[in-house]
Amino acid sequence: MNIHTIDLKFFTPQTIAAYLVESDSELALIESGPDSVFNNLLSGIHDLGFDPRNIRKVLVTHVHLDHAGAAWHFGEMGATVFVHQNGARHLADPAKLLASAGKIYMNRMDELWGTMKAIPEARLHPTQDGEEIEVGNTKIRVLDTQGHASHHNSYLIEGSIFTGDVGGVRIKGGPVLPPTPAPDINVEVWLESIEKIRKARPAAIYPTHFGRSTDVERYLGELQDRLLRWTDWIGEKLRENKGDSAISSEFESYILADLKQSGTNPDLIEEYKNADPFWMNAPGLIRYWNKYRLQQ
Repeated sequence: MNIHTIDLKFFTPQTIAAYLVESDSELALIESGPDSVFNNLLSGIHDLGFDPRNIRKVLVTHVHLDHAGAAWHFGEMGATVFVHQNGARHLADPAKLLASAGKIYMNRMDELWGTMKAIPEARLHPTQDGEEIEVGNTKIRVLDTQGHASHHNSYLIEGSIFTGDVGGVRIKGGPVLPPTPAPDINVEVWLESIEKIRKARPAAIYPTHFGRSTDVERYLGELQDRLLRWTDWIGEKLRENKGDSAISSEFESYILADLKQSGTNPDLIEEYKNADPFWMNAPGLIRYWNKYRLQQ
C-alpha cells in the first residue's frame, strides 16, 4: 500500500492536499479539493503515472468546498463518493451549501471554489462510524469525528489517519491551528474527536492542510491546547459585551501574536493566512458560545 500526497497548489504551495491511496492495483482518493484547482489535481494524478478514470472510490472528510468541491467530477467518471451520513444530502443537492458559502465569500466564490455540481445519489455512499472500505488488499476504517463540522469523518489506514480539518492545520512543520469557521463548531464534540483519534494510536497524521506529521501526540496536544485557549479568549470577550466585529478584529491580532510568539516566521504566517484565514475563525467560536455556553 502506498500513499501519495498531491499538492493542489491552491494560490500557494502546500495549502490543500489530496491523498491518493494505491493498493494492489486499485486506487482511492482522499479529498478532492475545490473545483477551482481540479486541473492541478488531474496533473498530480497523471504525474504519478495514474489515470484519474481508474479512481473508483473518493473519500471526503466533510463537504466544505475546499475538501469536496470537485468530488462531482469523479462521480461523473463513475466513482463512488464516500461522505459522512450527515453530509451526503449536501453533495446530492449543494444549493444550500453554496448559498451558505456565498454569504461568506460573496463575489470571490468562482475565484476560490469554481463550480460545484450535484452528485447522483447512486454515486454517493453515506458512511457509518467504524465501517471499513476496501481498496485492493487494504481496509480503510471510517471514524466519525465531528466538532469542526457536523458531517466530518477521519479515515484510518494501517496506522495513518487522514483528519480533514478536525485534525487542525499545520503548514511546513509549524504550529497546529484549529480552523473554527461558522456554523458547526462544537468544542466539546471536537475534543471527543481528538481523543478518538488519539485512541486509534496512529503513527502518522495527515491533515488536509497540509501533509504528513509523525509527532502525533505532540501534534494532538498542541491542537487541543490551542482550541481551548482560543475558545476561552472568545468567551472572555463576549462576557465583556464586545460586538462581533470588534471581537473578530481583535481575534485576528490575537492569532497573529500567538504565531509570532511561537517563533513562526513572517512568510510562513502568510501561508497560514491562506490555509486557515484568520478572519474566519472568530465567527465560528462566537456562534458556538452563543448556542452552547451563554445559554446555560
